[in-house]
Amino acid sequence: MLTYIIRRLLQGVVVLLAVSLICFVIFRYMGDPVLTLAGRYATQEQIQEVRKSLGLDQPTYVQYVKFLWNAAHGNFGKSYVSRVPALGLILERFPATFELATCAILISLVFGVGFGVLVALRPYAWHSRAIMAGSLGGISMPTFLTGILLIMIFAVYVGILPPFGRGKTVEVGFWRTGLLTVDGIRHLILPAITLSTYQLAVLLRLTRAGMREVMAEEYIKTAWAKGLSPMTVIVKHALRNVLIPVVTMAGLQFGELIAFAIVTETIFQWPGMGNLLLTSIYETDQPVIVTYIMMAAVIIISINILVDIFYAVLNPKIRYD
Repeated sequence: MLTYIIRRLLQGVVVLLAVSLICFVIFRYMGDPVLTLAGRYATQEQIQEVRKSLGLDQPTYVQYVKFLWNAAHGNFGKSYVSRVPALGLILERFPATFELATCAILISLVFGVGFGVLVALRPYAWHSRAIMAGSLGGISMPTFLTGILLIMIFAVYVGILPPFGRGKTVEVGFWRTGLLTVDGIRHLILPAITLSTYQLAVLLRLTRAGMREVMAEEYIKTAWAKGLSPMTVIVKHALRNVLIPVVTMAGLQFGELIAFAIVTETIFQWPGMGNLLLTSIYETDQPVIVTYIMMAAVIIISINILVDIFYAVLNPKIRYD
């Protein structure tokens, strides 16, 4: 297991190097940062001074090595707009995005797996048909439309949930959370449901397909013949063998939710990383964009490694030798 983890970490380093090269190209050739920093009416001498201070007058390979060195130390430069370190801006928004993505993936897992098992056991019941029709809608409907409909129903017509914002938050050490206040939880419900809709439908269909296949296996028939309880047969023998592809999909989805919850955060004005990225794109704030891309790559790689390790917990037969 340790050898496998080390090998995956080395593969992750190679991926991060490739991502860093893409980020460097974006930073270096997507517009001229000197003109942004120096100002529209700067003289030629002022432009050259800013270019020299940024090291942009040096050869490209020297600039890339310096970019790698600074990135390894968490230095991605300062935001062109707010004039503060870009990594600090991202980390300040990270708790909001992480809590939103975590709640969304938990909703997807609990209801997706639960409904998937229910539909697989009673495929022709009326409630199973209704659930499958709902899952088709969840896959087909765009995220922004789901969010708008939820706001219209629960915030405008019914008026029981707030339509935007994060609500009241409290600081726990360096982490600012809204999960410890009633107002924060109320603000979290609609965006979390919106973000989980597509993932829930995918996990539901994946669980349903896996359960229907597994329930026809001989070892399941043997378990029924032994007189084991339905809970033991369904959960311990059937569902456990279905969970590996489900966990794989959920891990990939979790990384995507953290890195790319841009639409949901924009609709609900959620103060997370996705909202910050969209603003930075509008303002051509290159250090923040590059920092976001690098951090998203680190998060996705880390989650994939954790998912691989979790395979061995679900199925003791899996060994990484």
